[in-house]
Amino acid sequence: MPYGQSSSSLADILERVLDKGIVIAGDIRINLLDIELLTIKLRILVASVDKAKEMGIDWWEHDPSLSSRHTGSPMELENRRLRAELEALRGQLGQAQSPDEAAPGEEADSRPTGRRRGSTP
Repeated sequence: MPYGQSSSSLADILERVLDKGIVIAGDIRINLLDIELLTIKLRILVASVDKAKEMGIDWWEHDPSLSSRHTGSPMELENRRLRAELEALRGQLGQAQSPDEAAPGEEADSRPTGRRRGSTP
């Protein structure tokens, strides 16, 4: 069999597998005296990116280590938004504070300003 024929048939097989997809499933179980110690379930899907998206599989688009477009999970995005809001509010609070008010981290003067009832001056 010439080299050119085998490579084209291998390419045809690979194209067909990627176009249709193939699932390989298997379980590995380790038992000792009929007691199950470990079970590993393997599920492997081999398909093209287009076929995977067609099937609703697109986890690589949301994984920060695999996608440069990943901006974070919805919770991370909300966390960033809330932190920005908090900083903006702190900035507004800092501008609205009068000079004689205690700055953040300083304790306010706790001495009473008026006389107590029943005390003499």
